[in-house]
Amino acid sequence: MINRRHFLTTVAVGTASAGVLAACGTGSSTSGQTGSADNPVTINYTWWGNDDRAERTRKAIALFESKNPDIKVNGNFTDFAGYWQKRATEAAGGGLPDVMQWDLSYLRDYGQRNQLLDLGTVKINTDAFEKSLLPSGQIKGKTYGIPTSTNAFAVYYDPAKLASLGIAEPDGSWTYKEFNAFLTEVGSKSNGALFGGTDYTGVWWMFNVWLRQNNIEAFTSEGKLGFSKDDLKKWWNLTADLRGTPAIVSEERVTQLAPKSPFGSNVTATEVTWDNFMAGYLGDSGAKELKLVPVPSDDADNLGLFLKPSMLMVASAKTKFKDAAARFIDFMVNDPEVGQIFKTSRGVPASKTQRDGTTFEGTDKIVVDYETSISQYLKDAPEPPIVGFGTLETSFKRIASDLNYGKLDINGATDAWFKEAEDLIKQNA
Repeated sequence: MINRRHFLTTVAVGTASAGVLAACGTGSSTSGQTGSADNPVTINYTWWGNDDRAERTRKAIALFESKNPDIKVNGNFTDFAGYWQKRATEAAGGGLPDVMQWDLSYLRDYGQRNQLLDLGTVKINTDAFEKSLLPSGQIKGKTYGIPTSTNAFAVYYDPAKLASLGIAEPDGSWTYKEFNAFLTEVGSKSNGALFGGTDYTGVWWMFNVWLRQNNIEAFTSEGKLGFSKDDLKKWWNLTADLRGTPAIVSEERVTQLAPKSPFGSNVTATEVTWDNFMAGYLGDSGAKELKLVPVPSDDADNLGLFLKPSMLMVASAKTKFKDAAARFIDFMVNDPEVGQIFKTSRGVPASKTQRDGTTFEGTDKIVVDYETSISQYLKDAPEPPIVGFGTLETSFKRIASDLNYGKLDINGATDAWFKEAEDLIKQNA
């Protein structure tokens, strides 16, 4: 590969405050807003995740309560799918929990309907956050979500697999043509025993990265599509010559391997996705080592990369305990001891205070080092997607899968997705 960019050298991340942030004090109190050690107020907090996240979260809650004896936190969790079904039911009945873990895909759905608290009206310290990250939690000038952590897009690869094929490790300085040639070389040299990767054009967020590389916005501020059918056709055409070859694994095989990924199943040598999946891939594949390099770009100075909140903290607009909710959110996103509890299990801590107070080793260090290495190329995070984005992302994956299967051609796939997108946008106008 042409060595145009040296991403894996450490680059200092621009930061704001480096000092330890104190927990927020109470703001303007109303009746029932504040408690005492003898009579604490109780706030409800909910999150999604597995048992590991639940254990870490309970430790963080216990730590918060020990430092804030006037507040008790009642916590509960569920899986990702069940989580949003429950939130929708609660929102319809006007009973969202006081504080919630949140996903960027659903922020506008609830924020625009005035179901989330404007966090700009309470005391939460964001001095230690990258200013380019904060817009991802904002809608029309109001802050509805504070990022707990970040992730970025990357190309994963297994160095041992490449070495066994006599293929040099990539340095991340590749165009799409060079990346496709790399995938083809893997499939060819392995005699079909190992695929180069999956069809990366089926991933919405990688499409978003490509749009940004071409200075095209995914959505307008008015909630419309910011790209054309021709843009989507160009994108899906990028891997047209690779479908049905050993360069990319077939959709049929992907389905057979589920719920594991082809990369985690040792069927592909690479995967294009979020950097905080590292621990899961190592666990699934049993690989001794996995590495991360930047995604391809045809513009060496514009990688289209950004830090996306891997999750955010939000509060209900109807909470009776705004000050207590704000103190808890501030603690969860800023406290260094909370960083030590979660490491990178939520993503890389978004607050520099929390990052500096956390010791990263092994897998955690690989992810942190990658985000440090791309810092000079990061652009502002996108604003929250349009209302109904979760549905559009799902349909993008489904239609791209039909394209991979050969059920649709590129024109048919593009027309099908645009019809669904435009119908959804009209419904939510």
